[in-house]
Amino acid sequence: MLILRCPAQLQLLEETLWKSLPTTLPVLGTVMTVARRNPFVHEVLVDSWPHFSIVLTRLRPEEHRDPRDFYMNQLTVFYRDKGALRALLGGTEAVGHARAFQMLGMQEGLVEAVQEVAHARGLKVD
Repeated sequence: MLILRCPAQLQLLEETLWKSLPTTLPVLGTVMTVARRNPFVHEVLVDSWPHFSIVLTRLRPEEHRDPRDFYMNQLTVFYRDKGALRALLGGTEAVGHARAFQMLGMQEGLVEAVQEVAHARGLKVD
């Protein structure tokens, strides 16, 4: 996963996400925050740039103070391909399974994908 830090990249991503409202709403809000000085120390990740299949926003890893605090460990996701979502959940370091987290998104299939990956790893999903 690539972390977008360049203001021009964040602006282009924001413009792209606006075109897919309302499904991009959770991610778009964080992208807008990061692009505008990022007071909440979040980061924006994509699988590739500029042609991405998935966007993930999260708190910077160094800001995680309590691995059990799922409220602070919120992730937002927008994906164009369910395979990219499964790959993100199952095979990348972008989503740490060692701590509790909430994953927010508005697309069909999100809950099922999270449950599948968690079940395969023997993890609990609430």
